[in-house]
Amino acid sequence: MAASPVRRRRAWRPSLIEVVLAVLCIALALGAPGFGRADNLLNVLRSVSMQGIIALGMTMAIIAGEIDLSVGSAVAFAGCLCAKLTAWLSGSAGLAMPLAVTLACLASLGVGTGVGAASGWLRNRYGVPTFIITLAWMTVLKGAAELITNGFPLTPFPEWFNFLGGGRIGGVPVPALVFVGVFALVWTLMHRTTLGRAIYAVGGNVDAARLSGLNVGRVKIAALAAVGLLAALGGVLQASQIMSGSATTAVGWELDVISAVIIGGTSLMGGSGTVRGTLVGVIFLGVLVNGMTLLNYTEYWQHVVRGGLILAAVLVNTAPAGRTRRRTA
Repeated sequence: MAASPVRRRRAWRPSLIEVVLAVLCIALALGAPGFGRADNLLNVLRSVSMQGIIALGMTMAIIAGEIDLSVGSAVAFAGCLCAKLTAWLSGSAGLAMPLAVTLACLASLGVGTGVGAASGWLRNRYGVPTFIITLAWMTVLKGAAELITNGFPLTPFPEWFNFLGGGRIGGVPVPALVFVGVFALVWTLMHRTTLGRAIYAVGGNVDAARLSGLNVGRVKIAALAAVGLLAALGGVLQASQIMSGSATTAVGWELDVISAVIIGGTSLMGGSGTVRGTLVGVIFLGVLVNGMTLLNYTEYWQHVVRGGLILAAVLVNTAPAGRTRRRTA
């Protein structure tokens, strides 16, 4: 049976974004001084890696029909918690620094996963939209980060810890390699596992998924827990890069993360989107910001352009569904 116009349009949308990205890269290579240099391209890859890691988890949540607005605060909180635990474990607890750092990182990842899972549980238990739940978490985690640091950056990390967020392997930034690894894992999970198929099913039609025997609550909890885990991972990488836990980091990251997911073709209505599209969306935003910086556009114009892109992406995502509803009304 032939695919519907809406499905055909969704099928080529990621390819269209890739074409636009290629055209943008060519234009910047010709017009922006230094854009095509290897060190600049690696810098773009490094700059988008941490947000890209979180965007992959956000893709899972949005496909499942949910959203997490707390990821920026979660990054700051994870970094501050990691720094605080490192200081305590290597000081009062008397552990060796390598073990203290390792345990602090693992604990931060665990707490981040727990916060995400808690959002899913509250959504399932009380029916409160995750928009509201994670908006509350945004404030709670921001305040918790400030309480942990008392308003001042914590700097207990040893010098070698910087390798995780600021080092290179074969000239490639370590965060970029982590980003590629997370991309491979999330792609496999979404396209090769039962959980991935369940996330698409729940986001596409909750009632049909429930009648098919899926545990909708557990699926949503898993998707939001993944966002929390990857936000915490971003926080640990950020703390490593700046060598401190600071409550003022990652401000506004939730907008950048959600922008990348939407520009990559994931529908805010749920049930539709690809991990590959998010990868392209992340790189697209990174290239755009880098190019505008090289062309001496101010940060204000960068905000205007990104906002316009978000609006355009939302219209592209929702227009086919809107026409379908009008035809069937």
